[in-house]
Amino acid sequence: MNGDGPAQGDGLTQSLEKLRADGAGEAAVATFRSFARRLACGESGLLREDEIEPVGTLPDAEGLPEPDAEAAAALLDATIVLKLNGGLGTSMGMTRAKALLDVKEGLSFLDVIARQVRDLRRRHGERPRLPLVLLDSFHTREDSLAALARYGPLSADLPADVVQNRFPKLRDDGSLAPVAWPADPELEWAPPGHGDLYAVLQSSGLLDAALERGYRWLFASNADNLGATLDPRILAFLAGERISFLMEVAERTAADRKGGHLARRAGGGALVLREVAQTAPQDMEAFQDVARHRYFNTNSIWLDLRALAGLLGERGGVLGLPMIVNRKTVDPTDAGSSPVIQLESAMGAAIDVFEGAGALGVPRTRFLPVKTTDDLLVLRSDAYALIDDCRLELDPRRGGVAPLVRLDADRYRLLADFESRFPAGPPSLLECERLTVRGDVRFGGGVVVRGAVTIDHEGPGQLVIPDGTPLQG
Repeated sequence: MNGDGPAQGDGLTQSLEKLRADGAGEAAVATFRSFARRLACGESGLLREDEIEPVGTLPDAEGLPEPDAEAAAALLDATIVLKLNGGLGTSMGMTRAKALLDVKEGLSFLDVIARQVRDLRRRHGERPRLPLVLLDSFHTREDSLAALARYGPLSADLPADVVQNRFPKLRDDGSLAPVAWPADPELEWAPPGHGDLYAVLQSSGLLDAALERGYRWLFASNADNLGATLDPRILAFLAGERISFLMEVAERTAADRKGGHLARRAGGGALVLREVAQTAPQDMEAFQDVARHRYFNTNSIWLDLRALAGLLGERGGVLGLPMIVNRKTVDPTDAGSSPVIQLESAMGAAIDVFEGAGALGVPRTRFLPVKTTDDLLVLRSDAYALIDDCRLELDPRRGGVAPLVRLDADRYRLLADFESRFPAGPPSLLECERLTVRGDVRFGGGVVVRGAVTIDHEGPGQLVIPDGTPLQG
């Protein structure tokens, strides 16, 4: 077992048997085996500060030229749009796909995405196939496919979705054995991170099918990021420069200190992605230094599918992505439950694997994720509008700066609680710089927030902001 001791060999065998019994394809099994063996050999998954250096100037997406209509249509016809759609929105108390949440004008994330793809086809004379494919989890698949069915055959000549894998959680005792948790067997499994995309493309047959049907490029992004639209300028740049892998990155601010950042291996080496889980405690200050490490990963990538197939062929189906070792408890809500290791990888970490990989600086407008109800309130408000091509656009009167919202986590974090406190919809945030709410506050209809407003309610009961109230900071 490549140096595994008997206990580790037995434990790994048990984990692999469990994974196969769950129906995992060989690409997922091989990836998991590779990670487990690296863990057994002492690999920590850490990327230390003295092993990397900051990244300097990058190409700028806003300076890219528009391709002519014929070239754009041909490129789009050879491109797949893939949306990462495995999340349930559990942090907001949801129990179904987060992408089914109403985000704007009664439309869900998936509604907006479907209309964006349909509009791109229409604007190019219906020539491009431009399939939309979801990377679902078992929990999000059924509802998401049903929601998209109303839009017709969006996936063109490809499957409508592929399903992400899951890895067994390992006992954190050096054995590599899978944890057992009879109280809730579902907690014995963990998602392997977005880096699972590459194994899924291979094991599902989607990669081979795409190449056989003449597809060359893939654009992948999170379903909850409606700023991540397929931009023909970026696609033309990818094809023209023959880039095998392209990561979209944006300038970090203080709010992005905990997100994965772009770096370069020391000595002018390859570009790498470092996540917070890959950072040693003594390097955390440097990790969070946004002046030193200027760019964060938006989790939007572009791939040359031929390059991916070639790389997988050379490496026996295992890309060898940088490994993330997450130490948790088997029940994340119970700190006293069994300690476990979750082996994961990041989709963007493939930038370290592809020869000729690159990064592209993009404006903040391409990064509009909804991770909290704070984010949701901003997108639902009049600070953003759905324009003709179904893109979400910040109102130009805001000068490119979105309002900052901070709602009391105890009262607004869960979606049901949030909705009950904005029964008539969001307040106007068009002229809002910042809105902070502390305590139990319910907003009436037509409330207008201007400037920097803080609402503190420490008393009993619920404070009600009457309909039409102007709040001036």
